[in-house]
Amino acid sequence: MDLEGKEQQGTLEQPTGCCIHKKKERPPEEYKDLIHRLNRIEGQIRGIKGMVEREAYCPDILVQVAAANAALNSFNRVLLASHIKTCVTEDIRQGKEETVDELLATLQKLMK
Repeated sequence: MDLEGKEQQGTLEQPTGCCIHKKKERPPEEYKDLIHRLNRIEGQIRGIKGMVEREAYCPDILVQVAAANAALNSFNRVLLASHIKTCVTEDIRQGKEETVDELLATLQKLMK
């Protein structure tokens, strides 16, 4: 059974260490950076909604959507790098090879 199937059936083993019970306690500076990025993205989305409500010109809206997508991609890169540097590295050091499978499944979802 693949990782996604195990997750859906609730048979996926919970990681230990850095990401105990599928949660991660982040350093304050990382938390602040991630929240700041999400707040900016939220503002961009509200701006796009306002443009649609004001019946803005389609190409203008599309440019703003592209900017929001770029911001989300940047958020993903920062979060993924942190995950690899902390949780994945720690789990591999502890011999938890299944973490690599989880990472690969995550990367496949990000690349759709």
